[in-house]
Amino acid sequence: MKEDTLVVHEIYRSIQGESTFAGLPCTFVRLTGCNLRCVWCDTPQAFYGGKRMRREEVLAQALALATPLVELTGGEPLLQPGAIVLMRELCDAGKTVLVETSGEADVSRVDARVHKIMDLKAPASGESHRNRWSNLEHLTERDEIKFVLASRGDYEWMRAVIRERGLGARGIKMLASCVWGSLATKDLVDWVLEDGLPVRVQVQLHKVIWGAEAQGV
Repeated sequence: MKEDTLVVHEIYRSIQGESTFAGLPCTFVRLTGCNLRCVWCDTPQAFYGGKRMRREEVLAQALALATPLVELTGGEPLLQPGAIVLMRELCDAGKTVLVETSGEADVSRVDARVHKIMDLKAPASGESHRNRWSNLEHLTERDEIKFVLASRGDYEWMRAVIRERGLGARGIKMLASCVWGSLATKDLVDWVLEDGLPVRVQVQLHKVIWGAEAQGV
């Protein structure tokens, strides 16, 4: 069965670099493959390759790293049917589980206990036409929307999306960050304060610590 195996790029322990969980020790299960090609992607090495593993082996390795927090990331983890089952098993094992997803993949089958951290792709990504807007119906107050911004135009797009879709009234946490080296975080802060947007400005903590070449979460 397709759910019995996963193609895994790597499993490792670090700290969470983004989201409201930033700074916490976390086990990352990075799955191989992505159907998007964002201009600014910082993990293209996860597009291909990897090792096919039985799901129970992936679960065992993730649990062996002994962090309370576990994240599935990629690539796009929701492209693999086994990811849905693995997240459920991690929740059953008592872990706090996160999934980083692009906003294009369907999130409706993700276990309700999982914290979904979902991108909405801004225009400069080259993939904004791929946003699956129906995913917003499946987000709750435990979930987070992430906007990665490369320009003032991206910021204005984010502002319009928040207002036109009433995201501020939904209770969903919203994160705004800059593409590393493309937009100054200080400018983003100034714009957010000027417009009073209900977003959390964040930096990529892993890049602050390990440098610009550090891969995304």
